Amino acid sequence: MDKRFNIRVYGIWIQDGKILVNEELIRGRKIIKFPGGGLDWGEGIKDCLVREWKEELSIDIQVLDHFYTTDFFQPSAFDNSQVISIYYFVTAPVPDIFVNSEANERTYWMNISDVSADTFTLAIDKVVGGMLFEHFHAITY
Repeated sequence: MDKRFNIRVYGIWIQDGKILVNEELIRGRKIIKFPGGGLDWGEGIKDCLVREWKEELSIDIQVLDHFYTTDFFQPSAFDNSQVISIYYFVTAPVPDIFVNSEANERTYWMNISDVSADTFTLAIDKVVGGMLFEHFHAITY
C-alpha cells in the first residue's frame, strides 16, 4: 500500500456578511467546498493558496490569518492518500461577478448565517463549516 499525504490549502473569504463557496463536479459528484486546492512540490502553503485562487477565480488575494488545519485522520474520498487541509482567511478587491472558464465549476456568495457543517460535502470542510457556524452564531446571537 502506497502511503502518502495530500495537502490542500483553502481560503475563507467573508465580505459584507457573505462567504464565497465553490461548486465543482469531480468524477461525476457535485462537491460544495471552499476555493483552493492542492499543494505542489516545492511550493509554500500561502503561495499555493494565492496560485489556486488566481487559477480558479482569476483573483489576486491577500492571505490573512490561519483558521484551521486538519487535526484528525482523513482518508481521501478520491484516491489512496491521507488528506491534510489548511484554511486561511483571505481578502481581495470585491469583483462584481465571478466567471470561471471551466464549465464544471461554479463560485458564488452565500450568507454567512446560512453556513454550517451541512453546507459542505467533504469531511474536513464540514468541520470548518461547523466551526464557522459556531463562531458567527456566538457573535451575532
